[in-house]
This record gives sequence, C-alpha cells and structure tokens, in this order.
Amino acid sequence: MNDVKTEYDYLKHIGEPIPKSKLVWKRFWDIIFGLIGMIISIPFIIIFGIIIKLTSKGPVFYKQERVGYMGKNFYVVKLRSMRNDAEAKTGAVWAQKDDPRVTPVGKFMRKTRIDELPQFWNVLKGDMSLVGPRPERPELTEKFFKQWPEFPQRLRIIPGITGYAQVNGGYDIAPDEKCHLDNYYIEHYSFGFDIKIALQTIKIMFTGDGAR
Repeated sequence: MNDVKTEYDYLKHIGEPIPKSKLVWKRFWDIIFGLIGMIISIPFIIIFGIIIKLTSKGPVFYKQERVGYMGKNFYVVKLRSMRNDAEAKTGAVWAQKDDPRVTPVGKFMRKTRIDELPQFWNVLKGDMSLVGPRPERPELTEKFFKQWPEFPQRLRIIPGITGYAQVNGGYDIAPDEKCHLDNYYIEHYSFGFDIKIALQTIKIMFTGDGAR
C-alpha cells in the first residue's frame, strides 16, 4: 500500500479524535455483535453470492481501499452490487440515486444493506465499528475536502457499517450533507446514540423505510 500521508492534504485537517479510551465499551460490543453478525450473515452471503454469480459477470466480493480512524487506510469488503466494470472508464465516482451501474440484485442488496454484511469481518479486525461514519475512498475524501474543509473531520472516530448519515439519507446522500450528519454524530457521540442508530438500521433492513 502506498504511503498516502505524503499524497493527501486532508490528513492534516482531521482534528482531535475521540480517544480510543472513550470507545472501550464500543469496541467490546463490536466484538460480541460482530461475531454474532458474522455467523448470522453467512447463509445470506452464500445465497446472494450465488445469485450475484448467476446474474452478472465478475467476482462475488468487492474489495476497496477506504480511509479509517485518523486517516489510516484499510480494505473494506462488500458483496458486489455494481457491474464489474463500473469504474473502468470513470475512476472513483460518488454513487448516485438510481445509479445505472447498480445491478438488479445489487439494488435490492443496497436497499436492505445486505451488501454490507461481509464487513462484519472488518469490524472483528478493528478496522470498523458497527456504528460510525461510512468510510470513504482516499481520492474522494481529498476531493470533498477541497470543497468542504470540514469533510476530514469525519475521521475522528472509527468508521462503521451503518451510521447516522445512512439512516437519515441513504446511499445517494450528497457529500456535504453526509459530512454534516457524520460530524453531528461525532459531536454528540454516546453509546446510547449508537444503539438508536443500530435499531433504525434493523428497521430499514426489514422494511426498506428510509433507504434510497
């Protein structure tokens, strides 16, 4: 992996983090529920993995570099919801509402958040939390930093599978709105806030309400 610290200016503008000493209980429950979530997810991952393979060309899983806590990069794993060549000609592009690159089964997985299930592994590794700002790609983080200087402040806490911006905006939320909601979450962080977001996410998974 390249040393992105010499490439991106946003790393100098993250700000003061929420100390990991204040996230001990968060990490404890991440391990417990991350393990449970991984076990429960296996049948869904297998089923949708087969459907993905039967309905579109390309791999079942999608691996991509993202920016984590205080600018440390890691690789996130998802079930592939887009065409295999989605960014072959464009490079990194922000997902849009009714994105034509999304496959039919991918549209369902995104609506129900099933494509995120493999990320329980990222949670167990400590790269991610169950709840937190969705991790973004380095090049897009740099791009958005140029437009919205407060965008890197989202990195002050461990990123999550689901977050305040996701339950209030969905996949097609605008970057500036995402930034505002994620920073609101960080500034008002509490374990109780995490529980509320987790419950909202479960509701969206079963009803689709609030998902876009």
